[in-house]
Amino acid sequence: MPIDAAKALAAEPRTGEITWTAKDVQLYHLGIGAGANPDKDSPATDPDELRYTLESRLHVLPSFATVAGAGSPGVISGLSMPGVDVDLAKVLHGGQTLRIHRPLPAEGTATVTGRIAAVYDKGKAAVLVMRTEVTDAEGPLWTNDAQIFVRGEGGWGGDRGPSTRLEPPTGEPDRTVERPVRADQALLYRLSGDHNPLHADPEFAKLAGFDRPILHGLCTYGITLKAVVDTLLGGDVTRVREYTTRFAGVVYPGETLRIRMWRREGEVRVAVSAIEREDAPVLADTIVQHS
Repeated sequence: MPIDAAKALAAEPRTGEITWTAKDVQLYHLGIGAGANPDKDSPATDPDELRYTLESRLHVLPSFATVAGAGSPGVISGLSMPGVDVDLAKVLHGGQTLRIHRPLPAEGTATVTGRIAAVYDKGKAAVLVMRTEVTDAEGPLWTNDAQIFVRGEGGWGGDRGPSTRLEPPTGEPDRTVERPVRADQALLYRLSGDHNPLHADPEFAKLAGFDRPILHGLCTYGITLKAVVDTLLGGDVTRVREYTTRFAGVVYPGETLRIRMWRREGEVRVAVSAIEREDAPVLADTIVQHS
C-alpha cells in the first residue's frame, strides 16, 4: 500500500535549519498581492502597503511562516517521509492551521522539526497531517499543520479523524472586500518555494484533472489573512494568534476573490469565494484568532 500509516507515524522527525531575509519576506508579500490593494488610490506607495514592501518599515504577515526557509519542510517534503509513496498528481492541500507563538522577525535563523502527526482514512482518500515546529534562540516561533489530501489512497479501515466542518457564520458579514488575482500570481508566488508544477505547467495540470494551472492554496491563504489584518485588525500583524482554514475549492489566476468577514469575540470568521464562478467556495471553516 502506498501509505503505511504505522510506519509514517513512527518515523523519526526531520530536523534542519532555515534562514530567511527581509528580501524573502518582501517577495512573499508581493506574491500575495501587497502593493496592489484595490482599496487604495495609489497602493504601491500607500504607507499601509509599504509596511509589506519597504525594508525600512517592514513587518511580517504571520502566514509568511508557511514559506519561510523556502517552505521546507512542507507539503512536498511530507510526501517523502517514510511510509509515504504517492503520485504527486493525486495530491491536494486540504487545509492549514498556523499557530503563532510570538511575532515573526523580518530576518532570522531557526531550527525546524517536521513529522507526520496523523494519518486519516477518509475512504476514497487519505489525509496526512504534516506538522512543523519552528524555534529560534529565543524559543518557539510557530507551529504549522498542513493537511495533505491524497486521492485514491484511503480505504484501509483506519481512523477517519475529527471533522473540521463548522456551522457557517450567520447574519450579514461585518466587512466584504474583493481581491483580484493577477494572471501571473502563481508564477510570482512559487518563487517563495512551492515549485509544484500544478501551479505553472498546463500539461501537468491536465494530468491532475484541471483545465489549466491553479493558484496555490497557500497563496489564497495569505491574500485572505492580509485582508483580515488590513480591514479588521488595524493593520497590526502582531495581533494574529492562530489562523486555520479548509481549502474548499480551487482558484484560477486571473479570477477575483470575494472575502467576507464576521467579527466574533477574539476571532474573525471568514469565507472566501471566486466571483467569476458564481461565488464558488474557495476557503471554508476559516478562523483568525487574535488578541
